[in-house]
Amino acid sequence: MTRNNRNLSGTEQGARIGDKNDSGRGGTLDDLKAIERLEIGPVRIEPRRVSAPYRVVRESGEETNELIYRFEEDVFEKNEAASLNLGSVMCAQVALNYGLFCGEIVFNGWYDDHDRRFLQRMCANTAREIYVKKLLEPNPFLTGAAARMGVERREDYGQAVLRFETPPAGHAPESRSQARPPWKVSPGRHLVLSSGGKDSLLSYGLLKEIGCEVHPVFVNESGRHWFTALNAYRYFAAGVPSTARVWTNADRIFNWMLRHLPFVRPDFADIRSDAYPIRLWTVAVFLFGVLPLARKRGIGRIVVGDEFDTTRRYSHRGITHYDGLYDQSRWFDNALTRYYHRKGWGLCQFSILRPLSEILIQKTLLERYPELQARQVSCHAAHKDGDRVRPCGRCEKCRRIVGMIEAVGGDPHRCGYTDEQVAFCLKALAEKGAHQESAGVQHLLYLLRRKGHEGIAHPSGLHVRPRPEVMKIRLDPERSPPEEIPRDLRLPLFTIYGAHADGAVKRNGRLWIPIDPMSDPVLSRPYPFEPPNRSAADGAVSGGGSGDPSKSFLLGDLTWPEAKKRFREVDVALLPVGAIEQHGPHLPLDTDAFDAEYLTRQVALGCSEPRPVVLPLIPYGVSYHHDDFSGTIGVSPDSLSRVVYDVGMSAARNGVTKLVIINGHGGNIPALHFAAQMINRDAHIFTCVDTGESSDADIEAIAETPNDVHAGEIETSTSLAVRPEGVRMQAARKFVPRFSSRYLDFSSKRGVGWYAHTAKLSRSGVLGDPTRATAEKGRRMWEQMIRNLVEFVEHLKGLTLDELYQRRY
Repeated sequence: MTRNNRNLSGTEQGARIGDKNDSGRGGTLDDLKAIERLEIGPVRIEPRRVSAPYRVVRESGEETNELIYRFEEDVFEKNEAASLNLGSVMCAQVALNYGLFCGEIVFNGWYDDHDRRFLQRMCANTAREIYVKKLLEPNPFLTGAAARMGVERREDYGQAVLRFETPPAGHAPESRSQARPPWKVSPGRHLVLSSGGKDSLLSYGLLKEIGCEVHPVFVNESGRHWFTALNAYRYFAAGVPSTARVWTNADRIFNWMLRHLPFVRPDFADIRSDAYPIRLWTVAVFLFGVLPLARKRGIGRIVVGDEFDTTRRYSHRGITHYDGLYDQSRWFDNALTRYYHRKGWGLCQFSILRPLSEILIQKTLLERYPELQARQVSCHAAHKDGDRVRPCGRCEKCRRIVGMIEAVGGDPHRCGYTDEQVAFCLKALAEKGAHQESAGVQHLLYLLRRKGHEGIAHPSGLHVRPRPEVMKIRLDPERSPPEEIPRDLRLPLFTIYGAHADGAVKRNGRLWIPIDPMSDPVLSRPYPFEPPNRSAADGAVSGGGSGDPSKSFLLGDLTWPEAKKRFREVDVALLPVGAIEQHGPHLPLDTDAFDAEYLTRQVALGCSEPRPVVLPLIPYGVSYHHDDFSGTIGVSPDSLSRVVYDVGMSAARNGVTKLVIINGHGGNIPALHFAAQMINRDAHIFTCVDTGESSDADIEAIAETPNDVHAGEIETSTSLAVRPEGVRMQAARKFVPRFSSRYLDFSSKRGVGWYAHTAKLSRSGVLGDPTRATAEKGRRMWEQMIRNLVEFVEHLKGLTLDELYQRRY
């Protein structure tokens, strides 16, 4: 670590600013900008090592440290473009915790557009999470005005400007001319992000039992946290050849960064707490650290250990957040998977444990894999005792683990607890409860009381009462939809779950309805990121989520001989058309383009083989009516109709006889219908346009808002369902237009088609009520749209043109 002589020590800075802020006033967001500039990179690559300088620049001086990842096998090629890019993205993750505290964050490295968008979105999301969970909620690590923060509502809590700079050519003489080919990965190979806790141990045991190739990969933090994983790592390293370890000093960088935040107490290292002082973007630091191994070994699936109650969405005085658990939620898994696919890496990331509560996970591990459970350490204050690591027996995690093991009839001594620690943990549990979902705590205490632990009281106002759903497989459309697990894994996994659970239930509103998961149609839903009828044994895939690239349904993935063969197999093509235009202050500009492409791909995934060919997205649409709002980029109706006409005619020349145009933007309708007519006239093929007509009646039954036509309840719900990280719900505002004539009413069945500039109707660009949006509504809407279009496309596939015209007309 290097230090400029002008720099004050963190303790001196903290004392001075703490004194200044001790006037009693509440802190503001501006008070938090303690770092003028944070610079990362450029990375230095060696076959088994990647490192990047972290440079903090403040008025008082600058200081530099080095973030390092080390591997036990060769994973990088020096100056290779793909290695430089992957190393740059890996080393950027720690910095995403500091968007709230810096004026500028400079990423000096090899980043593409996908990386930039991902880093910007996750930095902004993490800033909001930290603001709510670490600054607005009680935090023993804070001092001065920061400990008394007032609530400020902003669209974006990321205060840092993110800049991306590419190092000069001399840094990497070969990198600029090298392409980055897609990774060759197999969905039959599973990497379990391993820690020594119950979740990763159970994930390994389950996948191994059902016949998967499993790679347990441990991330070795340089501090005492590694003790948590040590028992399990030694066990796996001795008997599982695919075991791997990645060493990183990320925890030292986190602690070093704390010393540059003057509102963090200088004695933070001496404070006993079950939470980190500031950081909340932690899991990604480990996940990106294992990606070089996934790339080298051709691994197609990253399995994380997250249970039922880690997918949450709350509001704190009008600020929406994920309860500090975004990087453990299913939305995080989906966001990472989409990012991997856009990069061409072809990886899927998910947890197989989301239908299970924490206590049911503990029970299953105890009953099914006792040898693995004996290596369990879930305590971050663990210590070495000879050749074995033992838990502290005093922290919240220990009291929770001891309580669960006792409640389900296990023996805490097997994983290192002493009699004294067990007694202490049960007493503390009775007095303080545990950091679990309320239903889980209530049922845990109920089970302990039923087993004779009479000291169990009512901690934190919770009632000790049975919550039987906690011991069942739970299918919740927001927290644990079964389609989040690849279909080839579901049946064997749910069979094992059923042997240890007390049945299965599905959420319906506030009720849990008993089901038989083996016969319920919910278990057969397609996995969003892989073809639904494809098993993991089918072999390697390249990025984009399809199987063998030559069998992809995405036209852009194919070579010309493969396209020729594909058009001989199927004569149906899907063409997504979107728009780049304002969607209020809370939705991304590419909402219509994203939705059109997402729907098109999901429809193709839901079809039987041979699947329809998906043509590349046409992203721009007729958006002149939104020109008053920045960011809107549109084309004229004539231009759009001409492009679609030319594409359709070309598709016809390639053998397409049925063209389905899937439109994501209402303003495109006249131009697309004109193009479809002209294609039909000149190419004599079936051509249709769907702008939601196949599911409008179903969607209207789900939505509650009349005249909800743009950036309102419907579009916000569908965005929340598939990419919640892009939705700024704190900026969402209701504006439902009302008109002088019922014939102008957008929701009227007698309404006329008419045109107007949006700004004349709404100053925000919103026409509807986004505040009524929920992810659950969005999921139901997507499900309905996909189901109806799959049915229609399957119908088209089974008909010749003669049959189609006879039946249709």
